[in-house]
Amino acid sequence: MCYTSSKSMAHAICFIIFSFLFIPAITLVESSQEGYISAVLSKKGLDFAKDLLIEKGVSSMIPLQLSDIDKSVKIPVIGKVHLGLSNIIIHSIDVASSSVETGDSGIVLVASGATADLSMEWRYSYKPWLVPVAISDKGTATVQVQGMVVGLNAAIINEEGTLKLLLLDSRCHVTDISIKVDGGAAWLYQGIIDAFQGKIVSAVEDAIVKKIREGIIKLDSLLHSLPKQMEVNGVVSLNVTFVDDPVLSGSSVELEINGLFTGTDGISVLTSYCHKGSQSFVSTKGSAKMIEISLDENVFESAASVYFDANYMHWTVDEIPDESLMNTAGWRYIIPQLYEQYPDDDMNLSIEVTSPPIIRISDRDIDASIHADLVIEVLNSGELVPVTCISLVINASCSAEIYKNNIAGSIRLLNFAASLNWSNIGNLDMHRVQVLIIHSDLFSIIKALHQVVGIVRFNVSRKYCKFQMRLNTFFRV
Repeated sequence: MCYTSSKSMAHAICFIIFSFLFIPAITLVESSQEGYISAVLSKKGLDFAKDLLIEKGVSSMIPLQLSDIDKSVKIPVIGKVHLGLSNIIIHSIDVASSSVETGDSGIVLVASGATADLSMEWRYSYKPWLVPVAISDKGTATVQVQGMVVGLNAAIINEEGTLKLLLLDSRCHVTDISIKVDGGAAWLYQGIIDAFQGKIVSAVEDAIVKKIREGIIKLDSLLHSLPKQMEVNGVVSLNVTFVDDPVLSGSSVELEINGLFTGTDGISVLTSYCHKGSQSFVSTKGSAKMIEISLDENVFESAASVYFDANYMHWTVDEIPDESLMNTAGWRYIIPQLYEQYPDDDMNLSIEVTSPPIIRISDRDIDASIHADLVIEVLNSGELVPVTCISLVINASCSAEIYKNNIAGSIRLLNFAASLNWSNIGNLDMHRVQVLIIHSDLFSIIKALHQVVGIVRFNVSRKYCKFQMRLNTFFRV
């Protein structure tokens, strides 16, 4: 099969299918803001993000080395003793429970009942008053921190189209510690407890708070590094600029991005094709979801418009499953004059979309209306001769769902009309032509899309097309 168009058209179709088929049940909502794609992170999603953040935060923190601690203390009978702790390392942190709350005060994350295991090296030296020689010793010890509560309060704001993470407060409180000293004199244990218990607690609290602040700075830097535009291919890009500040409710976080497709030259289709009061595709039923995505009609129409303006919505077909239709002999009873003037000549079918497809969201599906011209070309004496042009109006409906790493669903023909645009071979019986197109494999031109995309498999019947495709990467950032 030969195609004159690029794979870009197919990528656009695939991405549109991918975008709006997350959710099987929908409702309609009004949208008049500049954000055409919104995502709501539910309580389930917040809990998942919280658990992931704690897991990643702990793993990046461990092992955590604390500053050395030195202190001179007075021990009964012995006198003044210089004590020192070094190589103090937190090896593990276990979090018993955690919670996350969102609201006007921002995002509050609390990890409670946490424990931590530390190791360290101790040393001491002193000069007995009866002996002029200094006495010293050293060894190791282990510490278990118990009842630790760690919390932070952060805010997320929109800063010139990117998200900024602000740390409002961070705290760490240790309830108790237990110290096990290996070796040393009998008085050493109590001496270390008396001298260093409070300092070890403070060192642990300060180190963890410092790591939280460093982690917030890294997360903020990551948010700032997110692109404002994601390239789909060499033709179209998606505007992922954030719109307004995130909305924090008692159990969710809502984010909005511009969400419109533009040409890679940066020209937006907003003023030309987008309209206010359009419908959005959102989830309302089924099991609780971590994230729900709402896509405005303008998202789909902007993608279609970019590809249309870039002249990618046309292609030429010289081979279809019903090979007889690629020769004038296959049309002798439908368009007799075609066979009479060009007997047994091979044919090409040139298909061109004549206006940007119109996409509308209905109660259960997403409907598309496509206007196209089908030009029949005859290969006569080695030259392609256009003989007639048939205008097509195709109304179809699409529904699908994601299963693991695949999208499976269907495209259903709602209505199909064909009319004669122009002809060099006289008038045509358009009723017969339309019946032939619908009731033959010619309608499986849709099926040819999988040859272009390479990742979509179609199973086409007369008015129904099942498809399946893998969720490959569509973006190059």
